[in-house]
Amino acid sequence: MNKLLKRIIWLIILAPLLYLVLSWKNIPEKVAVHFNPQGQADQFGNKNQLWIGTGVIAVVSILIYLLLTNVYKIDPKKHAAENKDRLLRIGFTIVVFMSVISATIVHACVSEGGIKFNIHFVFAAIGFLWAILGNYMHNLKPNYFAGLRMPWTLENEENWRLTHLLAGKLWFVGGIIIGIAWLFVSTTLGLIITFAIFLPMVFIPMVYSYRLYKKNKLLNSSK
Repeated sequence: MNKLLKRIIWLIILAPLLYLVLSWKNIPEKVAVHFNPQGQADQFGNKNQLWIGTGVIAVVSILIYLLLTNVYKIDPKKHAAENKDRLLRIGFTIVVFMSVISATIVHACVSEGGIKFNIHFVFAAIGFLWAILGNYMHNLKPNYFAGLRMPWTLENEENWRLTHLLAGKLWFVGGIIIGIAWLFVSTTLGLIITFAIFLPMVFIPMVYSYRLYKKNKLLNSSK
């Protein structure tokens, strides 16, 4: 499975650029370069700027993928090598997400004349991305590059395990709710739901982890 991911990852990264090449003649000379929260264009530029945007996303995707698939080699944590496959799949997931967003931008320029962007689709994709990443979190071993890297999680494997087990569940459920919500609700309500769910997704595991740390510290001091 990992060999297959490594083979197709480059095609996924380059797919938006290929799509841009094939669609170039159908893209108007002026396209939107910025959108308001409703997905309506409020700034325009020459369509050549699409090369810059699509190229930057491709380069960032490559850098993220190479970083996540090689970072275990320099991670001083003893479980670093065990994260190799997990980080590969996390990197693959992020690359797919970024390529889908990049292709969506190109598609908007082709199908909508470059004046409208489906912001709901983007936020829905972000929600489902969080859900997928949450599904990987409970398997991550302590490391300095991915996960909830707080001092007390890094120094205690049980704290790390329990914190990421909780965070994984919250991210998965929260991401699914956010993703589905954006497919049906208004932009304003979607933003409210996103922030209302995102904040607990981030802060509950942090508070939980710190309480575990304080509890463990108290128990050690009483011995």
